[in-house]
Amino acid sequence: MLKFFGSERLPDIRHAALDALRANVMIADRDLTIIYMNPSVMALLREAEPELRKELPRFSLATLIGSNIDVFHKDPGHQRRMLAAMDKPHSATIKVGPRMFDLLVSPLVEDGTRTGFVVEWADSRERLMNLDYQAQILALGRSQAMIQFAPDGTILDANDNFLAVMGYGLEEIRGRNHSIFVTPDYAASADYKRFWDTLRGGQFQAAQFRRFGKDGREVWIEGAYNPILGPDGRVAKVVKFATDITKQMQLLNTLNALIGDVEASMARCTQAADQVRAAAGRTEGDVQGLAASAEQLAGSIAGIAESMARSRAATEGAFDQTQAVARNTETLSNAAQAMTGIVGLIRNIASQINLLALNATIEAARAGEAGKGFAVVAGEVKSLAVQAARATEQITGEINGIQSTSLEVAGALNAIRDAVTVVRESVSATASAMEQQGTVIRGISSTTQDVSSTVASVSADIAVVAGAVEEAGKTVARTRDAARVLVK
Repeated sequence: MLKFFGSERLPDIRHAALDALRANVMIADRDLTIIYMNPSVMALLREAEPELRKELPRFSLATLIGSNIDVFHKDPGHQRRMLAAMDKPHSATIKVGPRMFDLLVSPLVEDGTRTGFVVEWADSRERLMNLDYQAQILALGRSQAMIQFAPDGTILDANDNFLAVMGYGLEEIRGRNHSIFVTPDYAASADYKRFWDTLRGGQFQAAQFRRFGKDGREVWIEGAYNPILGPDGRVAKVVKFATDITKQMQLLNTLNALIGDVEASMARCTQAADQVRAAAGRTEGDVQGLAASAEQLAGSIAGIAESMARSRAATEGAFDQTQAVARNTETLSNAAQAMTGIVGLIRNIASQINLLALNATIEAARAGEAGKGFAVVAGEVKSLAVQAARATEQITGEINGIQSTSLEVAGALNAIRDAVTVVRESVSATASAMEQQGTVIRGISSTTQDVSSTVASVSADIAVVAGAVEEAGKTVARTRDAARVLVK
């Protein structure tokens, strides 16, 4: 008889068969006492024992055979009621601490009488992980293109997303080689051979790939070729998950072209900014030189204006002196005129004296001897009259000279006065003009200083603009890099 760890209920062949099973088998009698555990279930529970004890303090693998299955339950009453009503196999998943187990409980019946229960244990982690993997694969299949290849590149299967992207039906590509999606030149290249050698070596390949659809149109995909290992550790097949990025690549090409145009424009802007900055620098220097010259000119004009003011004062003095001399000359002329009258009176008196002397001479001659003394006096008087006449003529000549000279002096003084008047007016006009020019030059100097400051500010602003253009160029470069990353 076969002994179940001391029991003789089963033949030896059945015992050996249960021990050889990979399935995790536990048997309990009708009273729910554990009477058998094969090596597989023993190994499973031994591995989980530390975690089971945290949840079930009474659990001990060493004393499990001979114990009641109540040891696995916090509420044994519920379990017993369920087993009492069981007439067919029942599956359940139980959680003990962090561990989860799948159980299949089957009643054992002999001659219509229940003799016990057989319990098949399984670690739920593998099943749940497989369910999770399956769900992930289904999710990937809904959102991504997927195709499977044999290690030599023969197409095994493809989902609808992949077929839609490439424009093929499944039967059109099944059994054909991956090379139908690349150019003949690339299919014959060493790179393509190395690509598949790498996959057959178990290394995945992930990148952006350029492929061609049924109609020869270019297709860009972002994806990964993933080698799947078989039980023998060798690559059994290659699964590819991919996303169609054709539109993104077209946008990237367009963006690259636009960025190229922007970069060219930025380069021109930078060159123009450099030229303007250089011109502004030169202009600033010129304006500063002009400002200095304007200040010097303003100083010179101020000096000239001061000299003109002194000239105007001197001219006014000369004009006043000329006026005074003119008045004195006029007085002299008037005096000469008056002297002419006096000379005429003297001439008249001298003539009368001369006539009187003539008459006295005549009378002295008539008187004879008696008139000799009177004749001498008459002769002296006549001599005086002659001298007075000569003196009068001389005085008349001098007075005429004085009058002529006075007239000439008066004419010259009039000419001088007119010239001085013209000079005075010219000096006054020049002085006023110089004052106005000085005001204008001072304004120009001030404005030039402002312009110089403005040009310096513009030069600084241009430097800022040049820096901004340079930064914009760097930003454009970063934008291009970012665009490539976005496509990836």
